[in-house]
Amino acid sequence: MPDEENQGELAALRARVAALEADAARQTPHRPRHRLRAFFSALLIVIGCVLAPLGIVAAWTADIVGDTDRYVATVAPLASDPDVQAAVANRVTGALMEHLDLPKLLEGVAPDDRPLLEKGLGKLGDGLEGAVRSFVHDKAEDVVASDAFETIWTGANRTIHTSLVRALTGSNEGAVQIKNDSVTLDLAPVIEQVKTRLVDSGLSVAGKIPEIHTDFTVLRADDIGRVKTGFRLLELAGLWLPVLAVVLAAIGVLLSAHRRRTLIASALGFAAAALILGIALTVFRTVYLNALPDTVSQPAAGAIYDALVRLLRITIRMVVLLGVVLALAAWLSGPGRYATVVRQVWHSGIAATRTTADRAGLRTGPVGAFVGRHRTWITWILVAAAVLAYVLWPHPTGWVVVGLALALLFALAVTDFLAEDPETAGSPGDPGDPGDPGPAPTTGADHRTPP
Repeated sequence: MPDEENQGELAALRARVAALEADAARQTPHRPRHRLRAFFSALLIVIGCVLAPLGIVAAWTADIVGDTDRYVATVAPLASDPDVQAAVANRVTGALMEHLDLPKLLEGVAPDDRPLLEKGLGKLGDGLEGAVRSFVHDKAEDVVASDAFETIWTGANRTIHTSLVRALTGSNEGAVQIKNDSVTLDLAPVIEQVKTRLVDSGLSVAGKIPEIHTDFTVLRADDIGRVKTGFRLLELAGLWLPVLAVVLAAIGVLLSAHRRRTLIASALGFAAAALILGIALTVFRTVYLNALPDTVSQPAAGAIYDALVRLLRITIRMVVLLGVVLALAAWLSGPGRYATVVRQVWHSGIAATRTTADRAGLRTGPVGAFVGRHRTWITWILVAAAVLAYVLWPHPTGWVVVGLALALLFALAVTDFLAEDPETAGSPGDPGDPGDPGPAPTTGADHRTPP
């Protein structure tokens, strides 16, 4: 009898070994497939991270090209920028001085206007040219510091938005032109305002100055042809490029065997790519300003550069924060040791708050039972609502991302506070559902001591 038992155990052991060997044989061919999936997953995520900065720039380009109001709102504050005002005043002063005949200045002034002119010019200790230049410059500063200049600047930028797009896409028509590798703006309306003030101040000879067209450099590039080509490509890409980057990263996460860790890596990769773009903008600003000729005001060019890329920087900060928030959410929802501790602290704090509320007589009743039964669905609905709010937000910023994340956390905390165990929500001691006789009695074998 013992021999038969030993033989039976030996046969069972052999069968078990054979089954394990068969499983190992079946699993071995799958290893290359797993490696192939991992390779394509990593490849798609890397491509998505590389496309992320280009997508950010493409979205910014689409905003500048397609939204006149947004473009005007971007450049309107430049009318009050001291560096831009100083550059415009200097440019207008230089243009007017080139057309003033200084030797005949006093001879051409009527006798009745000479006292007013001499009072305006003051003492000629530095010579006639210096005094007249200072006088003209003062009037130019008065114009660029007035509301009239803001009106001219804002109206001109609204009118020339189409011309700016044409200039950057290759058509030299309108108030904005591409000359000598520069995108320039005609300051003729400002000069007319200064001429009017000069005449009103007694310099009647300024009224004889013909219409002057002078350029104010908005953008400059050593090879404007390449700038136009890149601008056109980004314009065509529009918002599809960032969508493509996100889709590729999402497919890469789905192909991965460790999706949570891959999602964290992807989110941080997007944040790092956006951060690199922000650093590149800062470095390029220095290179761009150093490459400008001496005739272009560097402070004014820097102010214009900062204004034009302000929306781009806002988007960069938003993407960085969004990547960090997604990575943090994926990590906190995982099985890691520290993530588990954080969740335990979260639930313990909410449970303590709910216990205090129960002692004060504040009970959730049937609402708590409903939330407890459908907590998973409610959680996913809240997450979907936060994602939908972000997608539908016209121009989300970093503060929008932080605000939506905090709102979602608050909604999840309320859900956790309201949720009650369905098995205990209707117990005799719970007045929330008086018609429920309570849970069925359990046997000793089914009894579990709660942890």
